[in-house]
Amino acid sequence: MARLENYWSRITPLHLILFPVSLLFRLLVALRRALYRSGILPGHKLPVPVIVVGNISVGGTGKTPLTLTLVQQLAEHGWHPLIVSRGYGGAAQQPQQVDASSDARQVGDEPLLMARRNLCPVWIGKDRAAAAQAALQAHPQCDVVLCDDGLQHYRLQRDMEVAVIDGMRGFGNGFMLPAGPLREPVSRLQAVDAVVVNNGNDTSLNPLNSVRPELVEGSVRTVKSDHQYAMHLSGEVFHNLLDPGKTATAAHFHTPNNHAVAGIGHPQRYFEHLQALGISFTPHAFPDHHPYLETDLAFTGCDAILLTEKDAVKCAAFADARYWVLRVNAEIDPKLIDHILRKITSHGRETA
Repeated sequence: MARLENYWSRITPLHLILFPVSLLFRLLVALRRALYRSGILPGHKLPVPVIVVGNISVGGTGKTPLTLTLVQQLAEHGWHPLIVSRGYGGAAQQPQQVDASSDARQVGDEPLLMARRNLCPVWIGKDRAAAAQAALQAHPQCDVVLCDDGLQHYRLQRDMEVAVIDGMRGFGNGFMLPAGPLREPVSRLQAVDAVVVNNGNDTSLNPLNSVRPELVEGSVRTVKSDHQYAMHLSGEVFHNLLDPGKTATAAHFHTPNNHAVAGIGHPQRYFEHLQALGISFTPHAFPDHHPYLETDLAFTGCDAILLTEKDAVKCAAFADARYWVLRVNAEIDPKLIDHILRKITSHGRETA
């Protein structure tokens, strides 16, 4: 992913050669969305509000931490959330529930991470609409569905769309796939209900100003200012992978023989977070969703192996006492949950 990010951050003759393919991709994306919006391609509407958390670009932007924070805050306001995910990287084809004992190779690493937080039921399915329907039958107490990474899954009708963007990386060279990193054009942000900028500025400013301005289409500036929110990832406590009740702070890793591992959408963000905590380490970036083997992490003279939560769910089988996991949480503007509550409450009035 790091090589692709570097490739997508520039404009070269190869990008210009691929640009016509990007235009075709953009046309197909717009046509598909129009077919669903017009009803020519049928969508599935659930009896409860649906909140989609997604992005318009390839790679990690912080969707999963945001989804977990929204679940927690909705529960604090009396709602009973349910998470539905595609289960990317897992072999499962049919809808199924994910629990703490599930296998990441079957259900995917991110759904397993979310299930182990034990905040609400987590279900996966290639067809998110079918997965959500099965989940609601199994958990009739659930009254709101959060779809993790489902912005482009239009078959599942939604009541609210939350788009997450990376305030540091922005939108690369601004091109759509394959010449750039975009799944949809930046102008798509005009249609969502909320834009959340990971590592953005204070919401008294325009959070989109944290994105490199030369990479942002002018049209995105028309997103309503009261629907833009900043988000930051925080985390200072490490949990031992073999003994999760055993915790440590950065001071515990005072030797230079630490190794940090990240197989996520943006490994550098994790490494920079560790550096900010004052930890010395050797970084090891792996591809997103990498299926770890013990030999991948056989570091010589290693005192500690520092993992992300997403990587840790795939390393428990061969972990020893040196394996530590940093749990991060999304800190968001409280106005975002207020906006969501107004939106899903109005859904309840409409369907009553």
